[in-house]
Amino acid sequence: MPKVDYRLNAIVDVDAIGGDRDLGQLALSAARGGATIIQYRDKNSPTRLMVERARTIHAALKGTGVPLVVNDRIDVALAAGVEGVHVGREDMLVADARRLLGPDAILGLTVKNEADAQAAIEADIDYACIGGLFETPAKQNLEPIGFEGFSRLAPIIRKVKPDLPIGAIAGIDLARTPPAIAAGADGVAAISAIFRQDDPQGATAALLAAVDAALKERA
Repeated sequence: MPKVDYRLNAIVDVDAIGGDRDLGQLALSAARGGATIIQYRDKNSPTRLMVERARTIHAALKGTGVPLVVNDRIDVALAAGVEGVHVGREDMLVADARRLLGPDAILGLTVKNEADAQAAIEADIDYACIGGLFETPAKQNLEPIGFEGFSRLAPIIRKVKPDLPIGAIAGIDLARTPPAIAAGADGVAAISAIFRQDDPQGATAALLAAVDAALKERA
């Protein structure tokens, strides 16, 4: 049984949605809408502020059963006492992160190419997220891989780790969710499609419904 339900990852990205917003309330809205995991991403804030924000989001999620992972920053995750960390290729090695966080922490990894897919096979991770699939307002993807790239990389991991949840990320909205699942994703990660909408809770619910319908169809 996978440790993580990766059907819908709502990413609270401060650079994309603004640090002046009530991040805890936004995260709670997503959790109430059905987000199955929440990630806090913040590339430019001072460490102390990041720890405060991570604690605020974590406190808001208390009782929802939805885990919180911090992007990249193992120190922030440890200080705030959240459930785990998501790392990319420039971040700390998975083995080092695992050693610091312990066996129970959730550890996710970004996969962008064949070498990353190989790393995902060898690493002690709980989910992989393949992307970026498309251009996105939140992050400049110089070489989006699209659905074609996704369906090339996912089977490399699946062959060895059939039970590892694999998500799709970057530029995923309601329209792109069914084709992402059809391409082999177990779920999607979204920022703008949730947190830039007037009703984040409703937007989350619509995305999760699309994921579940597509998974059912694929089965």
